[in-house]
Parts: sequence; structure tokens; C-alpha cells
Amino acid sequence: MANPLSLLGEIHTAISIVPAIAGLYSFAKYRSIRPETSVGKVYLATLALSAISAFGLSSTGGFNPGHALAIIVLVVSAICLVLPKLGFLGRLIPYLRNLGFSFTYFLLWVPGINETLSRLPPSNPIGNGPDSPPVQTALLIWVVLFAAGSLAQAFLVSRGQARRVAA
Repeated sequence: MANPLSLLGEIHTAISIVPAIAGLYSFAKYRSIRPETSVGKVYLATLALSAISAFGLSSTGGFNPGHALAIIVLVVSAICLVLPKLGFLGRLIPYLRNLGFSFTYFLLWVPGINETLSRLPPSNPIGNGPDSPPVQTALLIWVVLFAAGSLAQAFLVSRGQARRVAA
């Protein structure tokens, strides 16, 4: 049987579901995460809350890979938000911004995949941690999807086909 979630773990999980859904909606509607939209603002705010709440979680009692992922998510999000102000990057800005925000979405799901497969179904979880073959296979599939999606986004930006937000 899987380890039960702590109260903070339950709160963190509930918070983390919001950016997962908001990011998916944003990808479907805009083909990217757009921080100037309502759904983009929800995504970034709840992603930050999810990352911050992750610092209170530790089965080992110290710094762990989840904490490192949370730091990376916060740093990449901040960089993506200031990218438009870095005019010297010119035409690279939309590519870097899409890649960065997509990377935050990718990282959001890495512990989610591990935790979900290591806890469900409760009576006989599919995996038993990040080193188990089912979890590693799911993460490999997730890496391939991230790479393919990032390439598709770059293609859409290069063709000017990324949906623009109505002004």
C-alpha cells in the first residue's frame, strides 16, 4: 500500500491540479502558455503556489529533487516574464518564451507522474518510485511529448501561426 499523503501533501496536490488544467487549456486555446491572458495568470499564480508548497514536502527530511524542480520552475517562470524586456534577443524572444513556459509545464508533471503511479491504485500501485520501470517509461514518454510539442510550437512561431490574444 502506498504511503498516505500528509495534510500539506494533500493541499499541494490540490493546488497543483489547477496549473495542470490551466496549462492544458492554454495550450489548447493559444498553442502556448500566455501570461497576459486570464488563464495564463491563473497558471503562473498557481504554479508558483505549487512550487512554494513543495518546499514543505520531504520524505527524507532534507533537500530533495522535488525542491530542485520547484526552484527551477520559479527561476524559469521569472526569466520568461522578463524576456520581452530583453530587446537584444530580438526574434528569439517568442521561441524562448514558449520553450520556457512549456518547460515549466513539463516540470510540473514530472513529480506528478511519479507520485500518481507510485500511489494509484491504492491497493496495488503501478510503480514504486522514480526508479521503477513503469514510472521511468511514463517519464520517457513525457519527455518525447515535451520535445515534440516544443518543436511544434517553434514551427508555429516561425510561420506566424501561434494564436494571438485579441487586443
